[in-house]
Amino acid sequence: MTKVMDNIQDALSFVESGHTVLVGGFGLIGAPLSLIDGLTAKDVKDLTIVSNNLGESGKGLGILLNQNKIKKGIGSYFTSNRDVGDKYQKGEIELELLPQGTLAESLRAGGAGLGGYYTTTGVGTDLAKGKEEREIDGVKYILEKAIRADVALIRAHKADTLGNLVYYKTARNFNPLMATAAKKVIVEVDEIVEPGVLNPEEIITPFLFVDVIVEANQVLTKEGVVAK
Repeated sequence: MTKVMDNIQDALSFVESGHTVLVGGFGLIGAPLSLIDGLTAKDVKDLTIVSNNLGESGKGLGILLNQNKIKKGIGSYFTSNRDVGDKYQKGEIELELLPQGTLAESLRAGGAGLGGYYTTTGVGTDLAKGKEEREIDGVKYILEKAIRADVALIRAHKADTLGNLVYYKTARNFNPLMATAAKKVIVEVDEIVEPGVLNPEEIITPFLFVDVIVEANQVLTKEGVVAK
């Protein structure tokens, strides 16, 4: 019943060129840095990455970006990595900007099996261009489509071998939502325990959403990313 894999490259065998990949994290916090590092060594291209941002310059998803493996980025905050803007200006990457709440709700809708939802956020702005508009009870809304993906790469604090996940404070961010919205879910964790060890009241993502578990080989400290 165990979903644990010892080798990150084996875990990433589910990621293929052209895939849409959900990547957890808010900046580098809660990002699956070990899985991202493994992906930089994998021969893939033309990826669509759905994440809050595309890492920092030379860090996290920023490395994947500079390897020209990302065809399109869908997220809320790209300006912390100047490389993203440079590549966009050169026509080397497509970008789709979504307000942060819209990104979260689109992931939730994808995980819930919905096709989309109506929201007032973005009405009357450039973000509404090309999107269906509808008036409900005198209020204008735009249609936002749900987000689903081929693979999700997420980060949790602890997992049992069945795949139940516990998160650590704000490192939780988009990770639980992404775990519901992909065909395959690969999670890296700080610690793997036996079933029954985790407090059921602390489990946020139940095992049925998780396909593969690997132990992280990197941790994020105030000084930066360091190996365990």
